[in-house]
Amino acid sequence: MENSEKTVLVVEDERAIVEILKFNLKREGYAVQEALDGEAGLELARSGDPDLILLDVMLPKMNGFDICKTLREEGSVTPIIMLTAREEEPDKIFGLEVGADDYITKPFSMRELLARVKANIRRRALTYAENPAGRVLRAGALALDPATFAVTKNGAAVELTQKEYDLLHSLMREPGKVFTREDLMTKVWNYDYFGDMRTVDVTVRRLREKIEDDPGKPAYILTRRGVGYYFAEG
Repeated sequence: MENSEKTVLVVEDERAIVEILKFNLKREGYAVQEALDGEAGLELARSGDPDLILLDVMLPKMNGFDICKTLREEGSVTPIIMLTAREEEPDKIFGLEVGADDYITKPFSMRELLARVKANIRRRALTYAENPAGRVLRAGALALDPATFAVTKNGAAVELTQKEYDLLHSLMREPGKVFTREDLMTKVWNYDYFGDMRTVDVTVRRLREKIEDDPGKPAYILTRRGVGYYFAEG
């Protein structure tokens, strides 16, 4: 099966949900790792080299937000989908702020969850497959090398998540072109992603915090009010 070499780490403290996820993921051809508390989940995320992490928010020993934040601070770019029973919008936005790629609210449709797993893993694979080489993209102090997936500013490495890298690469490849949020959801989050358009805004904000001298007055990623975003020309 096409997913037979891909591994999904499930970090969830409800055994019934773990078993349901394992059954459906394995049926789709994924290998599955599991952890029932936050500390075990963080350790497996570090040592097990998963292709994607399904990460519950409310966990014993260490919550999902802290796990996600820790992994991103350590340089991990593994796609992370947050699983949450919370309906409050601030919790969803906070998950994206600490580096999650996506979120899905319980109770969720298994079909939708599997589609999001597939889309996030496929997008990561396509990024690597489409860019085995290519010219280094430069703008001012910023450089992006598609051959090594490295982003630097003034020669210093800039640590980006997979989605942040994909977003920056998409914008830098076509400077001056304005992309709507829908365009970016299609290019970066994949065509079969059904999500909140504010996901784009949060990711842009996180990216600006990493690459701009003054995120409040961006020089690289600019906003065309009422339309979308574009990368500065020249």
